[in-house]
Amino acid sequence: MKKWIRVKYTKWYNILKQGISTTNPIVISVLGICSALAVTNKVENAIAMGVGVTFVIMASSAVVSLLRNVIPSKLRMVAYMVIISVFVIVVDMFLQAYFPVIAKSLGAYVGLIITNCIVMGRAEAYAVKNPVKYTLVDGLANGLGYTFVLILVASVREILAFGTFLNMPIMNANFTPWTVMAMAPGGFFILSLFVWLIRELTKYYETE
Repeated sequence: MKKWIRVKYTKWYNILKQGISTTNPIVISVLGICSALAVTNKVENAIAMGVGVTFVIMASSAVVSLLRNVIPSKLRMVAYMVIISVFVIVVDMFLQAYFPVIAKSLGAYVGLIITNCIVMGRAEAYAVKNPVKYTLVDGLANGLGYTFVLILVASVREILAFGTFLNMPIMNANFTPWTVMAMAPGGFFILSLFVWLIRELTKYYETE
């Protein structure tokens, strides 16, 4: 019994580790880059997008896992899109109802979660092949990995672009904002630095 419990929790730990670090969707798999550049000018936007994507991955993957023996293989992509779109609509409506300012700031990028490669990728690569209990952990891990990188990038960009962190001023009155950091090129530069740094720390290198 103890051995079974140890094996069970070891598998959950390995799934979490893979999603957050070993196969991080942005840093390692290089997915979700567009949204990472678009919404990371402020930390609150990054948190909202990260939580939204995490919810969509977990919920859609769980449904795909439950229906994996029912969905015809020829229609699986269409089925994935329909399932994912339902939960994206839920996230969009929730933000508009309770966080209208963030919803307005994120704009169309909330709706574009439907086309986020991370969400579709987890459904196709993992959820359709595994039971719900592991699929939920996989979705959480990849969502956390995505959110972690977004918050790192947004933290640097918001401080340099606006002199604030979570909209609270932290720089002195003489600080000159780096306007480029509020734009996509600044996000690309910071994200590239984090990709390089994290890959160096984890000793991950591309192989031919």
